[in-house]
Amino acid sequence: MLRLIVITTVSLVALIYIWWIISIVVDHASVPSPPKVWDALIYLMERGDPASGRPMSVHIFASLEKFIIGFLVAFAVAVPAGLLIGYSKLLHDFTKPIIEVLRPIAPIAWAPIFIFGIGGFVWGPILVVFVGIVFPLLTNTIFGVQKIDKNLIDAARTLGAKKLQVFYKVMFPCTIPYIMSGVKIGLGIGWMCIIAAELISLSGNGLGLFLSNNADYGNWQFVFAGLILISILGMLTTGLAERAHRAIAKRTGLE
Repeated sequence: MLRLIVITTVSLVALIYIWWIISIVVDHASVPSPPKVWDALIYLMERGDPASGRPMSVHIFASLEKFIIGFLVAFAVAVPAGLLIGYSKLLHDFTKPIIEVLRPIAPIAWAPIFIFGIGGFVWGPILVVFVGIVFPLLTNTIFGVQKIDKNLIDAARTLGAKKLQVFYKVMFPCTIPYIMSGVKIGLGIGWMCIIAAELISLSGNGLGLFLSNNADYGNWQFVFAGLILISILGMLTTGLAERAHRAIAKRTGLE
């Protein structure tokens, strides 16, 4: 544990020094030095967004709310669908062409349709997050089901387990590591999606809008401070997913 803390600290310090050197070499306002960004971060926390006059909590919670709703909808769709598709060969063969056609399309490519067409400035970004998360979660769940030892399913059936019992007592627990892997991948993609969608929508509140507004005003130190906030939120959500994975694995005996 101590070794990991030391390595992480040294790594982050090295990153800050590299950033500082780049800011000196480039010598341009668009690449502010770490001390300037730190001062901007303190300013944001104390006084709020200088471009809109709103507290930073408004932007943070607006992005977080859309992100969480998009994630929950994606999880509710992808996990049951992945279990069913992985279990049924017929369903797998039928849905595979559909998944392979839609999966390569970048989630942000849907943003103009979702934001300016279907969902508006609130549900549009949520739908972009949904698309970004649903495919890695779906494909990981399908893969997890297909990797289950068939002997476990046969043994459960031999002991009298019905299809529903096989589903939630064998398939789901065995697929949890793959589902959580999909969750962690999806969370990273989801944060990219919500910020990009807010940059496009240019309406309401959110960290993407905050970045765009401050870039327009040339407040580059605040733009970099916003990037740090996004990074922190991304690490927090991924960390929570990791803790949830460990707790579920311990509870189900898969640790």
